[in-house]
Amino acid sequence: MGNLTLGRYVPLDSPIHRMDPRAKIGAMLMVLIAIFFPAGWLGYAIIFAAVSVVIILSKLSIGFIWKSMKPMLIMLGFLLIINILVIHTGTPLVSLGPVTIYSDAIFQTLYIVVRLLLMIMITTCLTATTKPLDMTLGLEDLLKPFEKIGLPSHEIAMLISIALRFIPDLIDETNRIIKAQESRGVDLKEGKLMERIGAILSLIVPLFVSAFQRAEDLANAMEARGYQPGEKRTRYKVLKMSWPDWLLLICALLILIVMAVLAWFI
Repeated sequence: MGNLTLGRYVPLDSPIHRMDPRAKIGAMLMVLIAIFFPAGWLGYAIIFAAVSVVIILSKLSIGFIWKSMKPMLIMLGFLLIINILVIHTGTPLVSLGPVTIYSDAIFQTLYIVVRLLLMIMITTCLTATTKPLDMTLGLEDLLKPFEKIGLPSHEIAMLISIALRFIPDLIDETNRIIKAQESRGVDLKEGKLMERIGAILSLIVPLFVSAFQRAEDLANAMEARGYQPGEKRTRYKVLKMSWPDWLLLICALLILIVMAVLAWFI
């Protein structure tokens, strides 16, 4: 649980940290769309190189990015097993008793793995270089045009920001509860199936209680400060785009166009 880094802001002084959150969110969305174009390994290599440059400029460590990927390894292994059992096209590679592993099963799994890892790298870079308040302001500005059709842009941005903000807190709380339960003799790693289920329940119940308590404290704090959903609000901080922000958006747009062209010709 402690390996999850999504939602954790890392206070560093880097060019990516100083960029406008609207530019970072817009660039992330364009690159995420580009990932789903069937541009082949060349396309994924281009996206990986671009994301690596952004990570280097943001001064994030490789270990920090790797921690964000580790929780996905179990799911990716499960996905590989499912594809091996379901996909029976392509060249037979290995026969393990009644199960035959085909080339298409391996390649399709690799495609999905690469896409997921790139998506995790991009989203982790965004949340690690953007303060929660800046994230809220950026999302609100990007959603503001939809207010004409009745979409509450500020409320949606606030909900997304709060959700991202409390992910690390819930992870830390889970680790504290695990240590407290282990100190009382609860074994979460060994034992029979029913014993392990009971141990997990002893973890889930206090975690939900803590989460609801945090939500209530946050609601009371917002009410005490006079927060009223739907009311017109002023800002202390006004977002302004500069040339590095426009450059980031142009680069993301170019990546999207290149992926579309590669997908058209491959």
